[in-house]
Amino acid sequence: MIKAVGVIGAGTMGNGIAQVFAQHGFGVLLHDASAAAIDRARATIEKSLGKFVEKGKLTAEQRDTAIAGIRPAASIDDLAPADYVVEAILENADIKKKLFADLDRITRPDVILSSNTSSISITTLGAATTRPDKVLGMHFMNPV
Repeated sequence: MIKAVGVIGAGTMGNGIAQVFAQHGFGVLLHDASAAAIDRARATIEKSLGKFVEKGKLTAEQRDTAIAGIRPAASIDDLAPADYVVEAILENADIKKKLFADLDRITRPDVILSSNTSSISITTLGAATTRPDKVLGMHFMNPV
């Protein structure tokens, strides 16, 4: 059962993806190479969820629960407890392949690793792991 979701990349797509999972009751471990990006993502998510409360689509309690469910992951190694991982970093095949190789080492063998890529072959990313059958593409649209 998936309880904790790792989201890598705290930019426009990553923060939207983190918000969607948090709104639906998943704990989120949010990682970015920049701590400032994580801070900006949290502020963006808080503002977005606040708008949902203003429109009556969420209660203040639901907003607070979602926000509390998003924890920063300072190191990629902090994603080890994740049950599912979504990558949403820049579109660079070499960087993504290295990331997927690292995730393969860090996460449990049953963890599904997904990419938000719009242009890089999922087969290529899967080949960087020992579990290509557990690597998938999951392209979110912007805004999430």
